Amino acid sequence: MDGSRLGLMDGLRLDGHTAVVTGGAGAIGTAITRDLTALGAQVIVADLTPTAPDLMPRFLPLDLRDPDSIEHFCAQTGEGVDILIHNAGVSVVEPFATSDPAAWDLMWQVNLRGPMLLTKLLLPSMTRRGWGRLVFISSDGARAGSGGEGAYAATKAGLFGLAKSLAREVARDGITANVVCPGPTDTPMLRRVSDQHPGLVDKLTRTIPLRRLGTPEDVAGLVAYLCTPRAAYITGQTLSVSGGVTMQ
Repeated sequence: MDGSRLGLMDGLRLDGHTAVVTGGAGAIGTAITRDLTALGAQVIVADLTPTAPDLMPRFLPLDLRDPDSIEHFCAQTGEGVDILIHNAGVSVVEPFATSDPAAWDLMWQVNLRGPMLLTKLLLPSMTRRGWGRLVFISSDGARAGSGGEGAYAATKAGLFGLAKSLAREVARDGITANVVCPGPTDTPMLRRVSDQHPGLVDKLTRTIPLRRLGTPEDVAGLVAYLCTPRAAYITGQTLSVSGGVTMQ
């Protein structure tokens, strides 16, 4: 093969970089971990419990509801983390007028406060290294609205403002910050919701221009690219992976 053609793929490796993937034991988190590992990154899977310990490169427990757990986690990771993927999230689907404020607190803690605290603790080491990648997994429900997910959308929408502000603050330190918004994606979380609402998956699929649900791999591919040196000029962006449901 022509060597000049091979050169076109430069900048897509992550050798020598260390990534943290929160919610890394879930479906999308596992796919992200797999892709980052394939690109050469050392990946730390952060979650409450490992679902498949033998398939995880390195697992450290993390409870985003608990500030002490976040501090302990960061003390264990050390100074080497320069890629942080905020993938963990929790959703309670219910009409807002009858929703439980206790559920709001849970979603606020996991979906927004936890990512803020974790970023605050890991960001200084990226600044010292002069290189870093922050990727926040939000939701198309937060970007476009979603019935029954008012509190969830509110907490996930907070990631937009956080990412854009960080993108401006740390750009000169060689750090980028972007948001990825999955649309309807075939995960165990969606299947649990669909069990409570028969016909939901079929209804969702009919609204998608590509006429299929997304897969965890669809999301992971974009996340992995945003972490590479090739994506160094992309920051402060919100990108949907929705099969065309959201076009902006």
